[in-house]
Amino acid sequence: MEKVAVITGATSGIGLATARLFLKKGYKVYGIARKPFEGEFFCYSADVTDYTAIEKIFEEIHEKEGHIDVLVNNAGFGIAGAIEEASPERIAQIVEVNLTALCVLCSKIVPYLKETRGRIINISSVGGIMPLPYQAMYSATKAGVEVFSRALANELKPYRVRVTAILPGDTKTGFTSARVCEGENETAKKSVAKMARDEQHGKPPESVAKLVYRAAKQKHPPLRKTVGFVSKAEIFLSRLLPVRFVNFLIRKIYG
Repeated sequence: MEKVAVITGATSGIGLATARLFLKKGYKVYGIARKPFEGEFFCYSADVTDYTAIEKIFEEIHEKEGHIDVLVNNAGFGIAGAIEEASPERIAQIVEVNLTALCVLCSKIVPYLKETRGRIINISSVGGIMPLPYQAMYSATKAGVEVFSRALANELKPYRVRVTAILPGDTKTGFTSARVCEGENETAKKSVAKMARDEQHGKPPESVAKLVYRAAKQKHPPLRKTVGFVSKAEIFLSRLLPVRFVNFLIRKIYG
């Protein structure tokens, strides 16, 4: 039976690479994205914060296919800049898109995944473990995604629904140019410019897609998977070294 995967933010970057890999592996793929898309798979045009629309989309897919096997929560965006210059509206927006919507989507799809012993794969970030200055709100939301995923994994284990958080490091995608940078703080601008350079020399989105697919296929996928040797080393050292020293190193690189 052809398995069905639903992928948010499926029209660019990690989402698009993931959709194409799942297609190649024989999945029926449904995307969800704000912008209209015409391509290899059907993509619903909807905002992930439109919860009524999302619920109807899940119902429609289930009614059409008879089952849903995988949800990949990839939709998200970044804001950068000094926190004192961040607008309350932007703060509320990034929390809703990156964290609240992800939690709501999980809540809406769990009944379907219980039927198939399916998978939830949430895209977090290394920045959620090693929080970045001048991207404080982005790091906070991605830390929330990772913690939520671990809690949800325990909640759904009796139903054999597996949950994994994928933590990409620097990845070369359009996410960098789409990031909103607020304010006129010169130190923040220099820091964010360095982050952007690192991202543009980072791994391709296909490297993240491979880990997403592996998590969907494994009988016992990991709770957390990091992309790339450097990112793995950073996470490993963050566990061993004192928090103050880790923060000092991050400040030296990006502060």
